[in-house]
Amino acid sequence: MGENVIKGEDYYLLKDLRFKIEGDEEGFSLCFWVYLMKSTTFSATLISQVDIGGNAPFLALNEKKILMLFPFISLHKEAPDPGKSAPLTELQHASMDTEFPLESWIHVGCRVSTDSVQLHIDGEIVAEKPVSSSFCKGSMSNSRTKITLVGSNMQGYVHDAKILPLNLSIKDHYHKDPPLLLSIDTSSASEIEEDSDGVWSIVGGKASCRRIFSLDVVLLNAFGQPVNKEVEITAALLYADNGSLVEKTSDGEAPLLTSYDGIEFPTYDRPSKLLNGRASFKLKISQLSSKCDNRLFCIRFEVPKLVGFPFLEVLSYPIRCISRTRTIRTFSVPFKRTPAAIHPTNGSQSCGFDDGSLKIHHNTVLEAKPSPSSKRVRLEQEKISAMEQLDGECSPHPLTANKAEGAFAKGLDGTHENTEDAGISPADYESKGVRNVALKNSGKSVSDLTIFKYCLGGLADRSHLLKEIVTSFSDEEILEFAHQVSIYTGCSHHRFQIMTAKRLIEEGRNAWNLISQNNPHVHWDCAVFEIEEQFKKISCCSTRPLSHQ
Repeated sequence: MGENVIKGEDYYLLKDLRFKIEGDEEGFSLCFWVYLMKSTTFSATLISQVDIGGNAPFLALNEKKILMLFPFISLHKEAPDPGKSAPLTELQHASMDTEFPLESWIHVGCRVSTDSVQLHIDGEIVAEKPVSSSFCKGSMSNSRTKITLVGSNMQGYVHDAKILPLNLSIKDHYHKDPPLLLSIDTSSASEIEEDSDGVWSIVGGKASCRRIFSLDVVLLNAFGQPVNKEVEITAALLYADNGSLVEKTSDGEAPLLTSYDGIEFPTYDRPSKLLNGRASFKLKISQLSSKCDNRLFCIRFEVPKLVGFPFLEVLSYPIRCISRTRTIRTFSVPFKRTPAAIHPTNGSQSCGFDDGSLKIHHNTVLEAKPSPSSKRVRLEQEKISAMEQLDGECSPHPLTANKAEGAFAKGLDGTHENTEDAGISPADYESKGVRNVALKNSGKSVSDLTIFKYCLGGLADRSHLLKEIVTSFSDEEILEFAHQVSIYTGCSHHRFQIMTAKRLIEEGRNAWNLISQNNPHVHWDCAVFEIEEQFKKISCCSTRPLSHQ
């Protein structure tokens, strides 16, 4: 168990690094992994060598972020004088040729012998400097000298720092125990669009509008290999500009939600466990950028038991949380062959017929004269008004009466049907049962009032309405109801929910009939077995029983 957890004591601040080197040693190797923050100012000393006379640099970064290794005080004549201060570039040193990477785990090896100093990066020699030895074996002055290697206050972290004898390989130390870090696997992302400026666009907002998006977080070692540990990962929504937490919505809802089995929870209540080095998140954002001064968000993933280690947390790309951009849908306005076209200045549509063809010219609806067709327009305007209330923050372009006009009824198959051929008059459209041509012979259908009650209602209201609808209407009528709800809410997933609810209610009714055998009073011991079987069937998992309470 101990080998399968991340130990916080394996990682510590650079300033806590400290090793004592005896003066009679003829050489040594200092090996460690280091993670330096970008907030560091340069030039800067990483590790100092300290004796009774003062301190001198042992390992440092110059202003160009080039790593430099200096001779050792008790071994080399070229070593810097602990009592004097001098620019780093004026001191004898071995240095790498490229800039030292920041905010990444880098393995550093410093091999110090009597005639040279070698700098190793990630197990390979990158620099070597020949030096003159000042070491005299058996000398009393050497035996009295003790040098302490001390880490600086530079913002950085260290892992697996060790002093090794010269006969042990630095490369072996490099491969032995690499440190860990969190990373986001962007290849697993779904329902996320990346804008040209590199910002992620995610649809969020109200419950009826926000979409689930997926992200995987992986625990890797410094070599980029996944590591399986018993670790939980949490997610939080932050402002990208200053890293502060995003506030709850005006409804008191958590800004970032996670979805389990179709139920939403605040992410801080439901951490995700690593499985084979990977934690999968299904997330929703309830807060919109437009309601937060158009500020960008980001998601922080971290190990809650090891907060404060920057390599065990990771930030997503900046996020712009937007409302759903709905497709503007046209409502069906009936037309009937008439010898005279409606005058275009009366506020209605100008419809001319030439050789049996239908020509439609869209004009702005300003005023509608009292007529059967204007009554239909008022009905459509009432529908649109209800949709605008439902849409709220979901649609940046609310539907208007101007956009609601159309000349054809749209069938269930998505094709436009000519109402002229169907012989439907405006009076036919005003009847409660007719919604489009495809259902003109289907008998009764769910009323507009019920549809809008469902669209605007909460979970309890929807549940109550569904129970009534599935017991009172045919499969075709329920399918049309689901289709209409999807249209008015702009959320196609409602269709699946409604059809699933119908199936579950039917299964529940059948199960109760089987249990009760027409007896309203059933003993619990007789019912629990069948209830558990139904639960396993619904959950699609034969090994997931109900808890015994």
